[in-house]
Amino acid sequence: MKYVDKDGRLCIKETGQDKLLEKLYGSFPGRAALGILSLPAFSYIAGAFMDSPLSKPLIKPFIRKNNIDMSRYEQREFKSYNDFFTRKLREPFSFSKDENALISPCDCKASCYPIDSGSRFEIKGGSYTMAQLLKSRPLAEKFCGGWLFVLRLSVDNYHRYCWCCSGEKSENRRIKGFLNTVNPAAFSHVKVLKENSREYCLIKSAVFGTVIQMEVGAAMVGRIDNTIQCAGEVFAGSEKGRFEFGGSTIVVAVQKGKILAPEVLLKNTAAGCETLVGIGDTLAVAH
Repeated sequence: MKYVDKDGRLCIKETGQDKLLEKLYGSFPGRAALGILSLPAFSYIAGAFMDSPLSKPLIKPFIRKNNIDMSRYEQREFKSYNDFFTRKLREPFSFSKDENALISPCDCKASCYPIDSGSRFEIKGGSYTMAQLLKSRPLAEKFCGGWLFVLRLSVDNYHRYCWCCSGEKSENRRIKGFLNTVNPAAFSHVKVLKENSREYCLIKSAVFGTVIQMEVGAAMVGRIDNTIQCAGEVFAGSEKGRFEFGGSTIVVAVQKGKILAPEVLLKNTAAGCETLVGIGDTLAVAH
């Protein structure tokens, strides 16, 4: 994993989560294990465990292993691992109040891509066209010529997220993911078909036109908890929801001609590097 930090320095880092996923998707036993992990019963049991006090012993080793700076967060006793994972900041994050600023909804490592009819995007291990991502070709066509931001959260990031801009949101659309193995008998030629669970809405902004904000979860069960499901007015910087353990990417799509090309993000993405971005940082400005 390569990324550029806020001082422009190139960093190379591989997390335990990256190594685990590589082993799971890169070997036949790993893919077999994923088949078990994707069962609804297993996901329910794992989720119940992470919500229970029995998971508390996992917290301190996780903090040490990932060098998490807990001074950023509220100081309190956590009731479970998920209570810790969805911890709140001690102080509100800062963000531009300029309505022409499209802000990052999360702490993340960001990439930015132009959207065209032939574009494919690698998102949390899955490969999607815009139509496949949205499950709607007509909607995807409205974003041709625009920009797609892929905002990947690491395990040590703040896992609550906010609205990237103000406007009128639509009702949420939830898409269930799946994990299928093709040709399991051929040990060295197994192909994994993977589609992540995800949830998105449209934001009609006076400045940015129609914006898509999507949360992407795991291939099995994405622990995505959005506060507002119905249509209504939303405001940049206000909390939208949170990821529980398992979900970790946000996608923002903007239509053609609505923002100035984010040159630093595009340069780093073209070089195969992500860019370190904090929640509330400006991703792009209106055209």
